[in-house]
Amino acid sequence: MDRLWKHTFMKTIHPRYQRATRRDKKTILDEFCKTYDCHRKSAIRLLSGPPPGATPPRRSGSRRTLYGPYVIKVLEGVWEASHYLWSARLKAALPVWMPWIKQRFALTPLQEKQLRRISPATIDRHLADVKCRLRRKTYGTTKPGTLLKHMIPIQTEAWDVRRPGYLETDTVAHCGTSAEGLFVSTVDTVDFDTTWSERRAILGKGQEAVVGAMAEIEQAIPFQFRGLDSDSGGEFINELLLRFCQARKIRFTRSRPYKKNDNAHIEQKNWTHVRKLFGYARFDSEAARDAMNDLYGNELRFFQNVFQPSVKLLKKVRRGARVTRVYDKPKTPWQRVLVSKYADPQKVKELQRQILSLDPFQLSEIIDKKLAAIQRLVAKGPAPKPTFHPAWGRKKISDIGTPEGIPTSAVALQADNSMFDRIRKNLRKERFLQTA
Repeated sequence: MDRLWKHTFMKTIHPRYQRATRRDKKTILDEFCKTYDCHRKSAIRLLSGPPPGATPPRRSGSRRTLYGPYVIKVLEGVWEASHYLWSARLKAALPVWMPWIKQRFALTPLQEKQLRRISPATIDRHLADVKCRLRRKTYGTTKPGTLLKHMIPIQTEAWDVRRPGYLETDTVAHCGTSAEGLFVSTVDTVDFDTTWSERRAILGKGQEAVVGAMAEIEQAIPFQFRGLDSDSGGEFINELLLRFCQARKIRFTRSRPYKKNDNAHIEQKNWTHVRKLFGYARFDSEAARDAMNDLYGNELRFFQNVFQPSVKLLKKVRRGARVTRVYDKPKTPWQRVLVSKYADPQKVKELQRQILSLDPFQLSEIIDKKLAAIQRLVAKGPAPKPTFHPAWGRKKISDIGTPEGIPTSAVALQADNSMFDRIRKNLRKERFLQTA
């Protein structure tokens, strides 16, 4: 049965169906469904609608192809070099990358125009076959810090500021499948206003290492350090970092324990800026720490802050039980720094001089080579088991006895009795005392 025959048959049945009674329509529908070979609901829509035309309607056909294979190939190359940005960010990155795209790929004016006007939905459709996402179970190594908690206020919401310099921070543990022994951790920070991010790798989670990383980050960010919001881990809740912030008049706050949504911005950066690059392998050597810092402080810093656009949540609109999130247009952190009147002019000028000589494709290639070299520094075998004081073993705090029994390798005794009393008070809150 061809289309012309079916159209002629429908023209014959349509007026009969329009004039028929309710009982006769049932009989006509049974006959039409068997002959026309369609569903009963489809037959009702056809026969209840307007009269058919003189000729069969034209078939709609497939979507017209606007972008040729070469344009899609260039798009895939940029997507891969940009470390797989999602469509809205990739759309915003194309104009930024265009001077270097034209150097790498031979583009005609029409192809360049097509790349500039391609929509995020079209990008998703053309890249659907090559996308591959790996989901892995995450875990944490943050231990609660009891010292000085009462001196650091809790902040449950994001910074309500319109100037840069208010940072959220967290640590990402590169401990593999075991949190025992000494391993590398990344101190990750992100500015709430500009989304500018800086990272430093440290060996262990000691107070001095964290404060040293914060001092380097303070020198690297192109604006004044005004605020710091961390989780309740002991690597942040300590006297050294508190003094560091007080000396610089930095507002220091913390989130509620075990409430990751309090620091949602840095938790998102932990995945996109750290885990997606280094994965979940174990790094526990000084060579790995130095190699990661070399990448953090050079190519990766410029690549993510200058050539990778990001979006910011502007507001949430609630309609009944449905919440709609409204985002601004994707921009790079560097673009947000340039339009801010609170940026440091000297640091901005120096960054502009350095950015003039950068090529995002070369940066991407160097980053891939350095990541491959860092992966060769993955620790082999299981982590070493910790050793314990021979006189104690694993004893409870209540069984330790006098403060004089505490070995100096575990806790540095202070001449100030008030400091010692605070340390002893916090030790009582722990279930077990482990010394290396």
